[in-house]
This record gives sequence, C-alpha cells and structure tokens, in this order.
Amino acid sequence: MAEQEAAKDLGDEERAVKDGETDIDDGEKKEKKSMTPWEQHAGVISIPRFDYNAPSSLLRHSHSGFLITCTIKREKSATKEAMSILEKYVRPFNSGSSEIVENLDDNAITKRRKICTDDLDRESINCVQNEKAFINPGKTRRVDTNLNRDPVLSLVKLTRSGLLLFTLPRDTPADTVGIVSNIMESLESGISKSPLWCHRIFPIQATCSLNEKELQTVVSKLVLHFMNDKQRETVRPVKFAVGYNRRGIDETQMKILKDKPNDSNAFALLDRNKCFAIVAAAVKSAASDSVVDLKSPEFSVLVELLPLSGVPNGSLVVSVSVLPQNLVNTKPRLCVRALLSDTRDRDGRH
Repeated sequence: MAEQEAAKDLGDEERAVKDGETDIDDGEKKEKKSMTPWEQHAGVISIPRFDYNAPSSLLRHSHSGFLITCTIKREKSATKEAMSILEKYVRPFNSGSSEIVENLDDNAITKRRKICTDDLDRESINCVQNEKAFINPGKTRRVDTNLNRDPVLSLVKLTRSGLLLFTLPRDTPADTVGIVSNIMESLESGISKSPLWCHRIFPIQATCSLNEKELQTVVSKLVLHFMNDKQRETVRPVKFAVGYNRRGIDETQMKILKDKPNDSNAFALLDRNKCFAIVAAAVKSAASDSVVDLKSPEFSVLVELLPLSGVPNGSLVVSVSVLPQNLVNTKPRLCVRALLSDTRDRDGRH
C-alpha cells in the first residue's frame, strides 16, 4: 500500500515537472512572438563590432565597400539586414572551405559544437549541421574551417545616423558595382525579399582624401576602367553626369573652421561647383569626347563624403564610383537607385 502511494506521488511529481516545462515553452514562444524582427534574427546573424582601425586606414589607403542608407534609429536592424543581403554576394562569404582532420575525439567534437552554438551566425549554423556527421570518433573527418576566418567586411563608425559603412580590406578585389547590380536584379525578379530597413546601397569602388590631386587620379582611373570594359558598348560622344553628396558636413565643417580658421585649402572642394569642375576635368582627361548630360547619362560619377568618426579635424575622405545607367536615378536628383521600387513605405521613409 505504501509502495503504491509512493509511486502515485512520484507520478504526480513527474506530471508537475512536465506541466512546468510546457508552461516555460509556451512562455518562450510568446516572448519570441513579441520580439521585433531584428531581435528574432539575432540568433542567426550577430552584429559585428565597429572596426576602430578602419578610419585611419581610409585616410592612408583606398578601400572598396558599401555605403548604405537606412531608417534612422534602426541602424542595428539595418546592419543585420545588410549582412544577410551582402553575405550572399560578397566573397568569401559564399565560398565554403574545408580541411581534413585526423583522429578527432569526442572532446574535440563537443568543444567545436559549443563554439558553433555560442557564435550563432550563418556560418556557425552550417558548422552545427556538418557536425551531425561526426558519429564515429577516431576516424578521419572533413571539418568546415569558415569559423576561423576573419570577417570580410569591416563595419565603420560614422558621425551621422541613418548610414552604414562597410569596407573591404585593402588590396581585396571586389566588383562592388556588379554585386549591387546582382542584388537589384534579385529583388526585381522576386528571388529575394524586399528589405525592411535598408534603403539604398552605394557601391564604393575607391576612397581618397578630399583634395584635387587624389580626386582627379581616382576619377580618371575609374572612368578609364569603365570605358575599357569590353562588355560595354559606348556611344560616342559618351554622356556622363556628376553627383556630389556632403552628408552631415554642415556640422562637421563648422567645427573644423573653428579649429583651423586660416586653412582654406582643406575646404576648397566642399564647394559643389569646385568639386564638379575637378571631376568633369578628370572625366575629360580619360574620355576626351565625353559630354555632360544630366537626363540620360551613360555613366555617372558619384562622390560621397564619408562622415567618419575618430579622424582628426580637417581630414576629409570621400568615396568615388562610376556607375552605369541601370544603377542610378536622375530625377528628382542624381542618386543610386532605391532597393524598393516604392521608396516611401508605411513609415514615410525615403
């Protein structure tokens, strides 16, 4: 009799534990439903840390990358979204690697699984999936080595909200214009879903300090590369347009002028007309028969001032790209095409 009552009590305890676990599961499901989309994605794509060495590197060397406009105060959401978009097209995000590992024991397997689950990005998910094959310790196995690779894109801190800057390591070949073209085609065909937070992606082909000599050199080089592209058929005379964006420079310029009131050379190219004249002269030197056409240019030279954080006052860096017709809009102003066909959504963003 006593044994029956003890068994009954034990059964009640087990049922109570199970009921408790069910309540916890239900609570977790409710909590997940109440989370914002970017919070739900946090377990899949982790936000990278700012690369605080990037600004100084941009001052010394040319870099390629991507400047992304996004919803203000949604930079974290946009960063996650941008990473999920770019990882499909930027190498070596989309090129896996593997190596042969001899005599991997159970402890090593457990340790590797822990690393994968602690760092829950897309590569680690692939790693966890690959670990399912590790069921016979002591034999030769193939292991994904992507986890040991350094991040390809560096997230650079900016002084203005609503902007994200990703740069590639110097001397890293990347067709940033082709990457953005592929992203646009994927969105237009419906293969990829329309982004929620990212508005435009400006493909950066090169960066330089904002001075006449460097700007002319970079523009001439990029225009020559565009004109020599055998896949393009150019009509003579070639038509071009120039765009210049000084995002957030008003506040920065006042601060610099206060510190260096006599240094007028540092601000000469902040004047739009002066910058346009220098860029147009550089284009002419590369393509002598080129003419300005703001309505239907065959290519557009876009110069974007980068509001970098952590650079000395008076140090101005710009990104430069020569973009084909399919990536720009000319009305109401010259700019990179939006990722969405309707650039104004329910939040009233542009």
